[in-house]
Amino acid sequence: MKSKLFTASLVTSALFAGLGVAPAMAQGTNTPRIDQAQQAISTRIQQGMASGHITPSEAQVLIRRERDIQMRENQYKANGSANPQERQQLRADLSALNADVERMMANRDVVRPGYAGNPGDAANTPGIDNREYQIGQRIDEGVRSGRITPREARRLERREREIARHEAFFKSDGVVTRQERRQLRDELDALRGDVERMMHNNERNGRG
Repeated sequence: MKSKLFTASLVTSALFAGLGVAPAMAQGTNTPRIDQAQQAISTRIQQGMASGHITPSEAQVLIRRERDIQMRENQYKANGSANPQERQQLRADLSALNADVERMMANRDVVRPGYAGNPGDAANTPGIDNREYQIGQRIDEGVRSGRITPREARRLERREREIARHEAFFKSDGVVTRQERRQLRDELDALRGDVERMMHNNERNGRG
């Protein structure tokens, strides 16, 4: 596991080194280096969650930042080109996000959600956190493929944040009851259903 994480870190570093020294690309909507860097960051966040270096709540914050960058990229491309200044802004934003991800990965305080015996087990919601993460990944996939527009993504994100607020409120007294867990699962199932409906409807309509 440590070898795989180290190798992935080297790959990510190489990608960002390439972003920093590459000459300005000709104007157009093709941004392969930026897209590769985004994918590398997404992979590192997943590795961080799997290893316990990044908690689900930390991952949600990182994923929202990643999604904001993706939406800005889509807006820059909407007029048929992304100019050098816009590309530079995307590179700077991605470099800052990558630095924060790597800082968390270097943290020696590893968290194992749901580990028996940990204080606050009654407030742990690893299954719900995983669902939230998977939905966020699916929205990202939809934005990247063009099947979910930035406007649709913003609506979905507002609902995602509302569910996260419900979860934080339920955890505030140190216990998430069975009824509260059921409510969160129901809300997430409804959100996931709407995400999948957009993905399939827009695929049939020729988006992406």
